[in-house]
Amino acid sequence: MQLTIGHLYPDIMNIYADRGNIIALVRRAQWRGLAIELHNLCISDTLNGQSWDILFIGGGQDREQLMICDDLQKIKGPYIREAVEAGTVLLSICGGYQLMGKYFRTSSGLTLPGIELFDVWTVAGDKRRIGDVIVECTFSGEKRTLVGFENHSGKTYLGSGARPLGRILFGWGNNAEDRSEGTIYKNAYGTYLHGSLLPKNPWFTDHLLLTALRHRYGDAVELRPLDDSLEYQAHKAVIQRIRQRGRLNTGAI
Repeated sequence: MQLTIGHLYPDIMNIYADRGNIIALVRRAQWRGLAIELHNLCISDTLNGQSWDILFIGGGQDREQLMICDDLQKIKGPYIREAVEAGTVLLSICGGYQLMGKYFRTSSGLTLPGIELFDVWTVAGDKRRIGDVIVECTFSGEKRTLVGFENHSGKTYLGSGARPLGRILFGWGNNAEDRSEGTIYKNAYGTYLHGSLLPKNPWFTDHLLLTALRHRYGDAVELRPLDDSLEYQAHKAVIQRIRQRGRLNTGAI
């Protein structure tokens, strides 16, 4: 079996080592004997003529978001929407997440249009939200945690057609107001959790891989278990560090 991954704007949208998510996807697939075809999709490259299993876009500052905005609107946006509607997996981080929504209004008052894949919109806040994050999610009826790192001033709000990726146990999340973090539409995910997201959350990496495989090969596909002891040590270390600071007292985990 093989998977085709498209990495959107790897030369521009890669703040805080978001490329680590691509490495995690590729490595965990290869450890199971899966063949991976990885394409870097830069400005002016099209998505047309290729069957995509996973698309990924990382984060960038306002300047980088402005650089790709026109290309997203005119060239890649329609194909991303078409691919997600057909079941393709998409993961978008921070600035990439914001541009998958309706719009991002910057601190200078400039409005960057999104491709309206997600029913969300973002406005610049007056405070930068930085630090570790713990998110509680429910997938297939099972509660899981995502850990990561956020660094953003944008405040993202969910419309009536959007549902959050999870609930903030520690950190700021979408807007520091409603304790929501990220969003989900079909097999597409948006989140503010940066570069360490997939390496520190192997269950979520495998969820993306398995969803992509089942979309291509059918629901009978299963993933062979891996030794995740080191990955989960990293996952638990984030939670333990926050707990030792006395700053995690929800009793949820």
